[in-house]
Amino acid sequence: MNDQTTTCTNEMETLLLEMISRQASDLHIVPGYRASFRIHGEVAEYGDRRLDTASACHMIESVLPEQAREHLHHHKNADCSLTLPTSEGLERYRASVFYSRGQLAACFRHIPSRIPDFDWMSFPRGLAERMIRQVNGLIIVTGITGSGKSTTLAALVNLLNEAGGYRIITVEEPVEYLFPHCPNSIVTQREVGTDVDSFFDGLKYGLRQDPDVMLVGEIRDRDTARMALSAAETGHLVLTTLHTKDAKGAITRFVDLFPHDAQDSVRTQLALSLRFVVSQHLLRNTVPGEKRVLALEVLVVNDPVRVGIKLGKIESIESAIQTGARDGMITLDASLQQLVKSHKIDSGTARRYAKHT
Repeated sequence: MNDQTTTCTNEMETLLLEMISRQASDLHIVPGYRASFRIHGEVAEYGDRRLDTASACHMIESVLPEQAREHLHHHKNADCSLTLPTSEGLERYRASVFYSRGQLAACFRHIPSRIPDFDWMSFPRGLAERMIRQVNGLIIVTGITGSGKSTTLAALVNLLNEAGGYRIITVEEPVEYLFPHCPNSIVTQREVGTDVDSFFDGLKYGLRQDPDVMLVGEIRDRDTARMALSAAETGHLVLTTLHTKDAKGAITRFVDLFPHDAQDSVRTQLALSLRFVVSQHLLRNTVPGEKRVLALEVLVVNDPVRVGIKLGKIESIESAIQTGARDGMITLDASLQQLVKSHKIDSGTARRYAKHT
């Protein structure tokens, strides 16, 4: 290792450790900019030096695993996980490395060593327990990037893991939270690109591995969506994520993955298999420096919702959420109002995210 590589490695390790002390979720390394952290939702520059192309490239490559470098060379993008030894133990990160205008850049996300509990997340534990009591079906957690979807799924899987009696398979890109060994449970975690070629293959072969529960990091394509539906229909509990802004959008997004002539059939399958959709937003806390606050929209699939899904009447699903409190549904506006009432977010933030002002 030459002096330049050593210097870049040390600089990257310093920045990655600084993330933890600053409670930052992400570190951005982009040529032409200072290294920057995302702290409680806000981007904050670090240091005085703007990174040139060569420095950014050397810094990023100094911590990338060899397999990720090869993937980056062939595909111009790479997602991977990193492990960094520290005086306190091992710290893990998720890296997304990419090119922008021919220059190498990256975003690193810190993965906490412990899976957060529901109280810390402000996720209703009663809702979580109700979700994992499902013996089969499809559960979707949706929201924009950085809204805590992976953390919610990990907490749900860990609840199942701790309960015991489950064979759990996860397919992730990359593997994020590591699940502890618990009595009478088996969890195998497969990383796309390392352990399996795709989410679709992870589901396809996972069905042959005696699963009770399957976590699919994200549904991005038709084949994965079809396989997830098939798994849910054949007696498995499938947990996954989609990138949509609300619960009803997850349904339309899922159906739109299929060609028009297949969508009626897909809606019928989805109406029978879908159990919950949880839409998440992480919002700025009223207390400066405190972690962001979770706002939720919860769709519980009851009979009116099933009919709405099957017939493609999405507006009726929105109405069902508004009138479904008895079934455990939560509207986003009600969640926002409660957060304002408890002084966790301000009214301006609530108005920006509310569906009906």
